Amino acid sequence: MADRDRDPDRNQPQEIQLLHPPPHYRQTGPSTTQIVAVLTLLPVGGSLLALAALTLTGTLIGLSIAIPLFIIFSPVIVPATIAISMAVAGFLSSGAFGLTGLSSLNYGLKRMIRANAGTGVGKGQAKRGMWDMVGYVGQKTKDVGQNMENKAHEGGGAVRT
Repeated sequence: MADRDRDPDRNQPQEIQLLHPPPHYRQTGPSTTQIVAVLTLLPVGGSLLALAALTLTGTLIGLSIAIPLFIIFSPVIVPATIAISMAVAGFLSSGAFGLTGLSSLNYGLKRMIRANAGTGVGKGQAKRGMWDMVGYVGQKTKDVGQNMENKAHEGGGAVRT
């Protein structure tokens, strides 16, 4: 209460600030910050444009030198490109097959755990069963491969699995 009595301006009505200045105060041209921004960005943009032109020129000169070399060495470049692309495709497909195998093993393990959850079979026993199945499939694959190799060495014939 004592603060109100000491401050004579407190009881005076406050001025209302206008959101938009009156028409005679409006600026008709760009502001100084806009002018400074344009003056700053103009040399930067010009220098980047010059660098782009230099890069394009260098690329065109390099292509004009490289195209005859590509034509001369194409009997070497084309097979090399094919070999490299096949190697990359092989690595990518082996990675995809590996991920597919791991995810299918994970799916089978989870399925066995869920199926045996009500029968009292523990997680360790389910994992052992899964690893036994993986070992069996691996051994069967080795046997089939060995059988095919033996048949190939014998000179052909039907392959039994």
